[in-house]
Amino acid sequence: MIKFKSLNKSSQFLNILKKRKLDTKYFTLFFDKNHNVKKSNNILNISFVMKKKIGNAVIRNKIKRKLKSAVQKILNNNKQIDMSCTYVIFGKNNVYKDKFNLVLNEMNNTFLKIKKINN
Repeated sequence: MIKFKSLNKSSQFLNILKKRKLDTKYFTLFFDKNHNVKKSNNILNISFVMKKKIGNAVIRNKIKRKLKSAVQKILNNNKQIDMSCTYVIFGKNNVYKDKFNLVLNEMNNTFLKIKKINN
């Protein structure tokens, strides 16, 4: 099973936010290749972030859970996520309103685009 490792320091977030990004209806995804990091097959550097303007804590946590679940499902089924990248995902309010399958398809398409960009 692949574990998620979140970014801890604000400097790490700022470095990723200066790099490439993809914007969708459900989330904004910032990504960059890992530099000077040991390659591990079972750890994915990914952080899920919500703005405080979006709902209350219950809604924000539900959005984060849906996004995490979508990433975990993609990892278990397709292995389409590039493990040598660091990702920061900013969730949007549409995730809370729409069905999980729509979010999953959008996430899958986004990671396919990232794989094409990096290769």
